Amino acid sequence: MKHLLANIQRLITAVLLLLIGGFLGYNLGVNGYDVHLKKSLKPVEITNKTPKIETSVDFDRFWTVWDQVSTGHIARPFDSNTLVDGAIKGMVESIGDPYSVYLTKEENSATHDSLNGKYQGIGAQLGFDENERLMIVTPLDGSPAEKAGVRAGDLIIAIEGKDTTGYSIQKAVGLIRGEAGTVSHLTLYRKDVDKPIEVSITRETIVLPSVKWEDKGDGIVYIRLSRFGADTNDAWKEAVNEIIDQVPNLSGIVLDVRNNPGGYLDSAVVIGSEFVSNGNVVVEDFSDGTQNPSKALSGGKFTNKKVPVAVLINGGSASAAEIVAGALKESRDAVLVGERSFGKGTVQKSEEYDDGAALHISIAKWLTPNGNWVNKHNATLNDSVYNERIDGEDVIGGLKPDYEVEITEDDVKNKKDPQLDKAIEIVKTGFKN
Repeated sequence: MKHLLANIQRLITAVLLLLIGGFLGYNLGVNGYDVHLKKSLKPVEITNKTPKIETSVDFDRFWTVWDQVSTGHIARPFDSNTLVDGAIKGMVESIGDPYSVYLTKEENSATHDSLNGKYQGIGAQLGFDENERLMIVTPLDGSPAEKAGVRAGDLIIAIEGKDTTGYSIQKAVGLIRGEAGTVSHLTLYRKDVDKPIEVSITRETIVLPSVKWEDKGDGIVYIRLSRFGADTNDAWKEAVNEIIDQVPNLSGIVLDVRNNPGGYLDSAVVIGSEFVSNGNVVVEDFSDGTQNPSKALSGGKFTNKKVPVAVLINGGSASAAEIVAGALKESRDAVLVGERSFGKGTVQKSEEYDDGAALHISIAKWLTPNGNWVNKHNATLNDSVYNERIDGEDVIGGLKPDYEVEITEDDVKNKKDPQLDKAIEIVKTGFKN
């Protein structure tokens, strides 16, 4: 079976890796939100809904290459386990799915740490844009990247002064990662900015709380949800109890999931259920046509529709963040404020192996309660009511906000947040323009 897994010989290939020392890795939130881990939270049981595929494969070429590399390469001898890991990574990469990834023991361990809010590096997530260019998916709250002015959507055009054209995620990871206290030099391209942006970022050890809240006065509560990690459910419950106790005249809620890359699907269902009294929070849609709905759990404290809710989203809001935002809009009459979300709409199942390695593999689409698929890869215009055609071009993927509000460079420099200001204004007026 191990030989079967080692189908394709590529020593160092990975579409998506956890960036331990600088970026957390695209697989973490943008595709890791829906990973069901046996050791974390209440498990969601998923059965294999596709028949076994019988196939005959000739592995002579694989073993020929294995022998040639093992006995002929100038850098031999190699660690056999390293070669096997590389072969498995290459096989998974050949699927052509950016959300399916094989993680070594070290990478998987770092993934767990990251979902628990423990980071060492610059504190940003790395991915590709639609043109396969290296991109900042999101800087994390309070991270060195955020402090340095890095923003979601920035393209990485150079690392340490070297052009990144053609770079894989793994190559970028190797150049950017490093220990706390060291410096990473990036050259960024930002839309509507004339010149490239040079940033020098000192790496740090980061501990990121997943939930925090603030009383904005007049019964308005602001809740910041930065990720969906192993500790999020407990942190959320504590915050909700504090809000109920300290703001008895609750008249409006602003839920902020901007730059939230996601996390556990289970946690998204729990938090969505806080606002949705009945019906589905999310639906998993399998290739054989069957569906697995996750219905709202009972006991939500914010289900009263007389209390208006606004959800802040942007291009860094992905996966679990989009699940919650979509559920609140469609099943709780919440309004979305900010910018179009990222657009990640597939479900991954995680298999952990005895040696600590893991495979994340896409098994289903996830749909909003109204059946919209917000994925930006392989989706069509008709898959979601949030898609649109602008100047003859199809804009596909993500949730389109009801109130589109951008944050300008001047806003950042002057520490203004017009998106939050608009959300507070909306809930105060009961969604009246």
